[in-house]
Amino acid sequence: MNQSFSMGPIARIRSDFATKFGVPRQSGLVDSLEATIVFEPEFRNPDALRGLEGFSHIWLVWVFDQAVRKDWSPTVRPPRLGGNTRMGVFATRSPFRPNPIALSCVKLAGMEQTAYLGTVLRVRGADLMDGTPILDIKPYIPYADSHPEALGGFAAAPAGETLEVVIPPDLLERVPEDRREALRGVLAQDPRPHYQDDPDRVYGFGFAGMEIKFSVAGTRLTVQDIEHKNG
Repeated sequence: MNQSFSMGPIARIRSDFATKFGVPRQSGLVDSLEATIVFEPEFRNPDALRGLEGFSHIWLVWVFDQAVRKDWSPTVRPPRLGGNTRMGVFATRSPFRPNPIALSCVKLAGMEQTAYLGTVLRVRGADLMDGTPILDIKPYIPYADSHPEALGGFAAAPAGETLEVVIPPDLLERVPEDRREALRGVLAQDPRPHYQDDPDRVYGFGFAGMEIKFSVAGTRLTVQDIEHKNG
């Protein structure tokens, strides 16, 4: 029996990433990253959030809206395996899926009442681009959602920080203090595509209204320039 379901966003996230380049590959890898969840006007009812303040973490169900395709493939190339090995799409968290739906666990850092946007949620450790549509929010329940004995397959261990990050002092001064730790964390995760390893190449990505340019030689990442996009 064929069925289709109509869904729309209940909220959107406001994060420091204008593009997918630089976004952590999983949620929770960079805890110092802060983002804000802003509800769509029809969902700005404070009653819908009653009781949420008692939870430390929440699940975000969201859409890979920048990766929507008409067709799908039963296998994909996970970056975790260097982009050279094919695995079944349902054994990965690839954005290229029959239904482009994602799931992220983030820390609930606070709930704030605003004059124009209603109650917004401050979260930490999100792996979403700015403007990403969120379909649902659910509380993380430790006794049901945590399984320490679970097997992790080919992604059993977290990637962790892989690079030493060097930011010259004069460039670091261009970064707001409340963004420095998060920027270091993002860079330490090695935001480059896994199949690229060119020490002479300068990479760039947008972060918190800045253009971050860097190069990588061995295990050392050096920031070459930081420009504010508004001049």
